[in-house]
Amino acid sequence: MHVGYSAIFQNPDDALSDYEVYRNELRLAELAEPLGFESIWSVEHHFTDYTMCPDVVQFLTYMAGRTERAKLGTMVVVLPWHDPMRVAEKVAMLDNISDGRVILGIGRGLGRVEFEGFRVDMNESRHRFVEYAEYVLEGLEKGYVEYDGEFVKQPRRDLRPAPFRTFRGRTYAAAVSPESSRIMARLGVGLLIVPQKPWEDVEREIGEYRELYREVNGTEPPPPLVAGWTFVDESADRAEEMAMRYIGKYYDTVMKHYEFKRDHLKSTRGYEYYAALTKYIDKRGQEGAAADFARLHPWGTPEQVYEKIMDIHRAVGHNGFMAITSYSGMPWDEAERNMRLFAREVMPELKKFDCEAPQFEMETGLEVGAAAD
Repeated sequence: MHVGYSAIFQNPDDALSDYEVYRNELRLAELAEPLGFESIWSVEHHFTDYTMCPDVVQFLTYMAGRTERAKLGTMVVVLPWHDPMRVAEKVAMLDNISDGRVILGIGRGLGRVEFEGFRVDMNESRHRFVEYAEYVLEGLEKGYVEYDGEFVKQPRRDLRPAPFRTFRGRTYAAAVSPESSRIMARLGVGLLIVPQKPWEDVEREIGEYRELYREVNGTEPPPPLVAGWTFVDESADRAEEMAMRYIGKYYDTVMKHYEFKRDHLKSTRGYEYYAALTKYIDKRGQEGAAADFARLHPWGTPEQVYEKIMDIHRAVGHNGFMAITSYSGMPWDEAERNMRLFAREVMPELKKFDCEAPQFEMETGLEVGAAAD
């Protein structure tokens, strides 16, 4: 199994300066490759203390220069907030800089504060995402962009530096709602799963995605990747206490950033699925919902964490796991201890697990033949 590390740059309640958060999160990210993590990731968010990585490609470009082998994953670039031309250019440039180490993750976004900040109508996000994803993915395969859609009219222009390796097999998309999973199947991309709902629900939706993927693409879909908020300790009792504290606190930041206690999502086109989440939180209460969320993630002793990740594998068949080990204002020494213990005790066992290797670990050759078209 492929094992990666994800940095999320949280500063809950502005307890620290953003500068201090960046200094320490970068220090931890730079430990990832020496500790044996095979990829480094981050996720795009804007304007709040929830996740302070407004340009994940810029962060990964820095990491490209600080590493030699680690893959570089976007978890995710939120396409509706961007000019898709600039996304295609930046991804192609980073792939050239890093000698083909990019894993492209894309998504459509959920935070109202972010859509309003970028002056983009949330009601248009699903259609914008589909158009922009087609634009970017086709451009990275052909070496040029050309598109005639509702939201983007693009005259043909070359991408320079030109993409030199196919992104097929190394493009994933975050999908929470069943409709999003169907869209990703039609786009021919893999799924990037961040645990947010019972695994039996995820398992059912992945089954639907796989069936549609085969029908549309005529081939088997890639196994999904899974990211997880992780806490490891030699003491099972301490691991549970700390997981409930910090993973639970992370859920609180989710509630705050996405405004799940408000009712705007039920009247926003394409986000009807999330209205049920608001009802669920009202029923369980925020503390109960936070505890439910924490139980979806791997925490415990090293043996328990390994077994929980294997339980996830039995449900969804993933072949890559990205550990998030610093979050929710966790003290830096605790975050580093957590990261190192996972790397020392859990990661070697995961790497031994025999499953289909991700395509991005394989040599795919210089397959962008249309780049010089």
